[in-house]
Amino acid sequence: MAATVIDGKQVAQQIRDALKKEVAQLQQKYGITPGLAAVLVGENPASKVYVNMKAKACEETGIYSQKIHLPADTPQEKLIELIHNLNADTRIHGILVQLPLPDHLDQHKVLQEVSPNKDVDGFHPINLGKLLSAKFWEELPLFVPCTPAGCIKLIESTGTQIEGKHAVVVGRSVIVGKPVAMLLLAKQATVTIAHSRTKNLKEVCRQADILVVAAGRPKLVTADMIKPGAVVIDVGVNRVGEKQLVGDVDFEAAKEVAGFITPVPGGVGPMTIAMLLKNTVESAKRTVGA
Repeated sequence: MAATVIDGKQVAQQIRDALKKEVAQLQQKYGITPGLAAVLVGENPASKVYVNMKAKACEETGIYSQKIHLPADTPQEKLIELIHNLNADTRIHGILVQLPLPDHLDQHKVLQEVSPNKDVDGFHPINLGKLLSAKFWEELPLFVPCTPAGCIKLIESTGTQIEGKHAVVVGRSVIVGKPVAMLLLAKQATVTIAHSRTKNLKEVCRQADILVVAAGRPKLVTADMIKPGAVVIDVGVNRVGEKQLVGDVDFEAAKEVAGFITPVPGGVGPMTIAMLLKNTVESAKRTVGA
């Protein structure tokens, strides 16, 4: 029996619809509109698309959006000065620095300059450190990285109880792999982190009740690597040829084995933006004690 395809667009829209109501309530009760500043440095085509998508999503949800586009040769001091100004701007509740940055900029240094209280991407060392130290879900930091948080929402949308399950995460990046492993641990799963150097990757993956793949390798995970009935979350987005996008999982074959599976596109991607909006609204609510 073929897997149930998890519709990330539908789950994300439900979150955005709820946020739209929260934004209206904040405006009516407190006279405050959540604000998100997106900083783009350079002319990376994919980054431009992402920033525009986020700005559009803000507009549709009622969130104030400020898009700041800087030249590719912007000095690091100027970028940091801008971030400090946004930290002090009371209209802005969330700051997003679009990655990747041009090579001459120190990404880690730049991200450290974003106030942890406005770090809606969840990449500040303080928020990442609190995520690592959280034993239970209630102990999570101010902001959780958006893509990992979206993965958890998608798993829960299937009705799957995470507690007690064996989850395997393929990928160890600080953006997805490590944070999603920490979130699964906080949900009381038993977690294995695998990666490109893992021996017997097939056998490791086949143990997973929940399989999250974020390795950045097209169709790395094949059907014979999936436990029958498993929940499969494919975070990968890989361009094959000029137009085709594929995930890290061989979707067509895997859906004949898995119980639930996300497509690419239309799975995790929409959730990343929805969780970014959610973090921004949560930040605004904290400023008024709502």
